[in-house]
Amino acid sequence: MPTEKNIQSRKPLLLSTAVTLALLSLITLNERSSVPVNAQTLQAAGPLKWYRGNLHTHSLWSDGDDYLESIAMWYRDHTYNFLAFTDHNVLADKERWIDVEKSKGKQKAFDKLKQKFPNGWVEERKTEDKLETRLKTFREVADRFNEPGKFLLIQAEEVSDAFQQFPVHMNASNVKELVVPRHGGSVAETIQNNTDALIAQRERTGQSMMIHLNHPNFGFGVTAEDLMRIRGENFFEVYNGHPGVNNSGNKEHASTERIWDIINSFRLGELQMPPLFGLGTDDGHAYHNIPSRASEPGRGWVMVLSEKLTPESLITAMEAGRFYASSGVTLERVTSSTDGLDVAIKAETDLKYTIEFMGTRRGFDSTSQPVLDKDGKEVRATRRYSDDIGKVLARAEGTTASYRFTGDELYVRARITSSRQHPNPSEVGEFERAWTQPAIGPAAK
Repeated sequence: MPTEKNIQSRKPLLLSTAVTLALLSLITLNERSSVPVNAQTLQAAGPLKWYRGNLHTHSLWSDGDDYLESIAMWYRDHTYNFLAFTDHNVLADKERWIDVEKSKGKQKAFDKLKQKFPNGWVEERKTEDKLETRLKTFREVADRFNEPGKFLLIQAEEVSDAFQQFPVHMNASNVKELVVPRHGGSVAETIQNNTDALIAQRERTGQSMMIHLNHPNFGFGVTAEDLMRIRGENFFEVYNGHPGVNNSGNKEHASTERIWDIINSFRLGELQMPPLFGLGTDDGHAYHNIPSRASEPGRGWVMVLSEKLTPESLITAMEAGRFYASSGVTLERVTSSTDGLDVAIKAETDLKYTIEFMGTRRGFDSTSQPVLDKDGKEVRATRRYSDDIGKVLARAEGTTASYRFTGDELYVRARITSSRQHPNPSEVGEFERAWTQPAIGPAAK
């Protein structure tokens, strides 16, 4: 179990990029530990704009039920600015014909495609008694939809791997080449090997890329202990819109938010590693009967403060922590500094908001116990830790709130909850929320 004595620090291969921003927006690096100390204001001003995007999307190239171009149209028409196509272990970069009726979208998706894209865009042919259509490549769809400053499609891949029966899925964004699953002798080694593969491609090609860990509670495959020591992997999905990924955990398994707090407590308190940033994503597969309880678009996203709507600028901003995750709440401003964390909500009429500041203090109880099933056998799950980790340090009602550091905080993050229920949630009964990235406290090593 992780303790002061037996956790070994592994220096990260990639650190958050140091970026100088307007309006005193700056990230510096602590010389002693290489842990970023936040001092930045996230607010649209000058060249900086908020861009809304989804980094987890599936199509007929793998297990989605719609065509790339139809999905791109949905996101563009629903006020998104960028979208990454992340089909499983494949890039949409080659000629491929499919049997319309045997495809996941069947005739319904094909008929809708022809209605949306007339005038010869759709290619079809009859072979024997089958109707086939050619799937458009990513480049063809991006050339049609990309509009500078307004909408951007990003080539990506869900690197779908596993160790034994435990799924290990990671999204590699803005890739140039396919990342082949690398496998490993444990869940942690599998994550590290796939992370290293993305980093190697990024360094070899010079192209900006990022990788993130998907839905840790899907199949309850990834624990906090697996993820906390991974070098170069600084993002994970704190909110995933697929109804089958268990964001809230269960009696034996921690929620994704609990996993997030455990990881950051050890990273910042003992491992001398950069914080893990939290993403909101859709993980969309189903696009024809919205809303329903299928894995649909529009449930979770990221809001990125960036100078430009380009993959390079977006990735730079995200590596610097200039973004927040949302399932419905929009923020006007987030300020992290050596003094604390401040949040301002872009409020909607007649809605109420609860702002919770959550974090861990220096000297937290780092001991833990295994999770046992009803027969007393150990379950492979995130271990049980003290309530010292990720506790609510302050709570406020309203549209603005501030937390001032007292001197012993490792980090503080804000969770904002609206009084409105999510109209099409991942889990029934959810309220709309937003999650800021952790502001590094004065006690971080």
